[in-house]
Amino acid sequence: MSGEKTNNSRRDFLVKSMTIIPALVVGGSGVGTLGLVENANAAEGKAHADTAAKKTADNEWIPQFFNADEWTFLKAAVARLIPADEHGPGALEAGVPEFIDRQMNMPYATGSIWYMQGPFNPDVPKEMGYQLPLVPKQIYNLGIVEANDWCRQQYGKPFAELDAAKQDAVLGQFESGSASFKQLPSSLFFSYLLQNTREGFFSDPIHGGNKGMVGWTLINFPGARADFMDWVERGERYPFPPVSISGERA
Repeated sequence: MSGEKTNNSRRDFLVKSMTIIPALVVGGSGVGTLGLVENANAAEGKAHADTAAKKTADNEWIPQFFNADEWTFLKAAVARLIPADEHGPGALEAGVPEFIDRQMNMPYATGSIWYMQGPFNPDVPKEMGYQLPLVPKQIYNLGIVEANDWCRQQYGKPFAELDAAKQDAVLGQFESGSASFKQLPSSLFFSYLLQNTREGFFSDPIHGGNKGMVGWTLINFPGARADFMDWVERGERYPFPPVSISGERA
C-alpha cells in the first residue's frame, strides 16, 4: 500500500465505516465480541485529573504504560493507519497514541470485567467468543516486540525505521496473519491496534484522542450536542461545529 490512491481509499473507508460512530464517542474500547462499555468512572476521572502532570513543557504526552521502543512503534504505526493528508490531520496529530496509552491504564486493558477462565480453544468458531488468555496490555507488550522482531528478520530494521511503503506492506501482512509471530497471532495484534486507533481518532477529546475534534469534523459528526435529531432526516449537512463532553467546540 502506498501513494495518494492508498491514502484516499484508506480515509474513504474510515468515513464509510463510521456509520456506527455514536457507539464510539464515549470512548469505550473493544474488538468484535470484546467490545464493552466500561463501568470505570472513578478510575477514568482520576486519569483525567492527572493528565496535566503527564505532559512536557511543550504539551507533548509522556507515555505512562509504553516504554520508549513501544512508544516509537505505536506512533509510527498509527501514522500509517490514519495518515495526515489533504483532508486533514491523521492519527498522530489527533493524539491517538496518547489515547491508547491512557487506555492501557484503564480496566479495559486488564480485562477486569471479561470472563477469562479457561479452557481456551483458539480453533473454535468466532461465535464462541474470545479464546486467548491475553488481555490488551499483554497483547500490546507482546505484539510490539514480535512486530519489531519480525521486521528485523525481514528487513534488518524495526518497524519505525522502515519507509512508508514498507510499513504499509508490513501492516497488511499483520492484518492478514501472514506474518508469523511466536507468542500471539499477528492478526490479533493488528485488530487491536486498528480498532484502538479508530477509537482514538473518533472518541471524545476528554479521552486523549480526537484533538481539536478533527475526527468528528472529518465526518461532520455533531459530537456531544444535546439534540440534533431534527437534522437527521433533512438530507442536509449539519451546519454547526462539533462539541465535546467538556464543552469544547471545534
